[in-house]
Amino acid sequence: MNNLDDVVIVSAVRTPFGRFGGAMKDISSLELGVRAIRKALEKLGQGTDLVDELYFGTCVLPENALETNVLGRQAVLKAGLPPETLSLTIDKACCSSMTALHLGYRSIKSGEADVVVAVGSENMSRAPFLAPEVRWGQRLGPAQLIDPLYALGYAEWNPVSVDAGEVALQYGVNREEQDRWALRSQRYYAQACSEGKFTEEVFSLEVSSGKKTVTVEQDEQPRPDVTLEQLSKLPTVYGSPTITPGNAPGMNTGAGAIVLMSRRKAEALGVEVLGAVRSIASVALEPHLIAAVPAPALEKVLERSGDVSLEQLSLIEINEAFAAMPLVSSKILAAGGWSEETSPSKGDLSVDLAKLEQLREKINVNGGAVAIGHPVGASGARITMSLLYELRRRGGGYGAAAICGGLAQGDAVLLEV
Repeated sequence: MNNLDDVVIVSAVRTPFGRFGGAMKDISSLELGVRAIRKALEKLGQGTDLVDELYFGTCVLPENALETNVLGRQAVLKAGLPPETLSLTIDKACCSSMTALHLGYRSIKSGEADVVVAVGSENMSRAPFLAPEVRWGQRLGPAQLIDPLYALGYAEWNPVSVDAGEVALQYGVNREEQDRWALRSQRYYAQACSEGKFTEEVFSLEVSSGKKTVTVEQDEQPRPDVTLEQLSKLPTVYGSPTITPGNAPGMNTGAGAIVLMSRRKAEALGVEVLGAVRSIASVALEPHLIAAVPAPALEKVLERSGDVSLEQLSLIEINEAFAAMPLVSSKILAAGGWSEETSPSKGDLSVDLAKLEQLREKINVNGGAVAIGHPVGASGARITMSLLYELRRRGGGYGAAAICGGLAQGDAVLLEV
């Protein structure tokens, strides 16, 4: 039943997601985020004065540093929001823009705000090399440059591709199964594109390139003609046992923005409610368990709803940071959920294959990040709006989205349309 205190989504848009070194490579994360904010508010048709707070999720901090950081505050001003609008810039790895939504939800629920914009943006192509020794000088020898994107790992931990691949094997999810899921992602995305399913969420982007202006209208990452044979021949990366460039997304560019309101405010303004946020949840596990963390995040968001079960979900989005993520997480869920009995220390899980297949049929029905791309700070917003619009196309229901973040953080959101 609808309640005036519900937190609702009234606008949700994203840019096309660009490939590494593609047409969007020179646009800053800040500018991409600003364009998404403007478009989301333009679609709402209520001006900018009504926004109380803005949360800006991002992840690749060396690129943000080119804009002297505090992207949230800069975005408020550049997007034309009142200077009194409160803002916060968030780095929670790939969870960042879903965390932005979480904070907006909490602020509205607590009565601190009526209208919040949750933004996520990333341009991985623009991440600069780092030269930490240069400031104080180096007397002899070449200066060393550090690539912050190389291996996508952390100083004291494995590259995420290594952790994801090893945990996948512990759960009995082999390389071939991951390649097949990657192919599924490409095929499902191509079918969804042919049916015009992304027209509601994606807006075209004009990009200046020298003396020319290029209009980017679609995601650049997809490889619709790839075959399983081609995927099987790709080498693994960074020492991972299973992860390849084919069953992983690229290092992408893009932004998304979601406008949240209280239902009371939406009704007062007379704006259309696209869907309601029923619950939010965050979890964290041992740092190597990144491929498993969407499962307990989904369990927690359902538990917090109080009355929605896994079986009641019409659709599920699990971000394909790698193909391993939806495969491992769905296997855990089909085995009864996250527990000591389903931890990787127990090895491959024995699950009802029919139940597992039914669950996977609900996941990423229009393809996922392997095809669409994964501009890390923006992906939480992207899977949320993809879920929202597909629920609307199907006439409503419950859906949940979950995303993993570096060192096994996880966020989830439960929507009702």
